[in-house]
Amino acid sequence: MITFTLNGQKIAFEGDQDMPLLWYIRDEAQLTGTKFGCGVAACGACTVLADGMPIRSCSTPVAAVEGQSIKTVEGLETATDKAVQTAWRELEVAQCGYCQSGQIMAASALLSQNPNPTDEDINIAMDGNLCRCATYHRIRAAIHTAAKKQTG
Repeated sequence: MITFTLNGQKIAFEGDQDMPLLWYIRDEAQLTGTKFGCGVAACGACTVLADGMPIRSCSTPVAAVEGQSIKTVEGLETATDKAVQTAWRELEVAQCGYCQSGQIMAASALLSQNPNPTDEDINIAMDGNLCRCATYHRIRAAIHTAAKKQTG
């Protein structure tokens, strides 16, 4: 049995330990905000936070999150998380929106660790989170806006 916390709820999973965490999140927990993009951890659409760090849930087996706290886009609740979500809406970051939950998760993790990132910090933190609509300039602007919102 694998135990972990998902958005604050204790989980005891007795299924296939090699199943990708993404499929547990989407199919078992019915949390569909986390998206399947590529299946090989190359696009970032499936990004969730494991103990506050972004991971690709499509290539992370459930067994790898034993004892960890997993947060999906549905579980965002801190002031930093809310600042990111507000900035995303205000700057109308999403175009098609498919990648946005992964983008938001990565941005929240960045701002939780670095409340005033430079453009280079943002580039490094967001590297590998692909946006098919190429809204990268709006993503960067939203991260800067969220940083200002959380620091006042």
